[in-house]
Amino acid sequence: MAYTSKEWLNRIRSRTDMSSYLFHLTKSNDFLDGKDVLLKILQEKTLIGSKNSGYIIGKNKAVCFQDVPPYSLSQNCFHEQQIRKLNSWSKIRYKPIGLAFPKHYVYQKGGRPVIYDESSLAKEYLPEEEWWRIVDFDLTDKSKITDWTHEREWRVKGDFTFDLSKAVILLPTSKNYKEFLDRAPDSLLKGIAGVVLLDPVLS
Repeated sequence: MAYTSKEWLNRIRSRTDMSSYLFHLTKSNDFLDGKDVLLKILQEKTLIGSKNSGYIIGKNKAVCFQDVPPYSLSQNCFHEQQIRKLNSWSKIRYKPIGLAFPKHYVYQKGGRPVIYDESSLAKEYLPEEEWWRIVDFDLTDKSKITDWTHEREWRVKGDFTFDLSKAVILLPTSKNYKEFLDRAPDSLLKGIAGVVLLDPVLS
């Protein structure tokens, strides 16, 4: 059954577990903190695809998004923080700083849901050019479960260039928001679609 765009949006709005937006979270690197990384992304209007992170299979880079509502996104971020508190060795995957884009916009630019399956099996039925869509999923060994389905991941092959007017900024707290306002040029702030704070969503 096909929907009109209005019917599709109304269907999503009637569900607490769905969103018409996709979310990309980022983190600090060796040179910049998370807010400066976000500023750099906005100024360049580009999300650089990951390749050597250990999560992307095959030879192609990809940009990752989560297809969840803001509340679930906040829960995922909170869970990541708790894991790092319990396991200091745990790899920092992302923080509650990033961007949101309309789902139809990402789709038009080549974004698609990933394929959750055992990597070895998925490689058998997908051509190598599509391996960037594979996310390992394996419940075989109860002592070593691999399951990332809580992220409902989408990916875009390669880099993701975007119009500033489509970008909604995600920040954790009002303090981060004020810090971001101090750093961001007025032209950028006037160009974005909006700002969402995640801490009040989870509180």
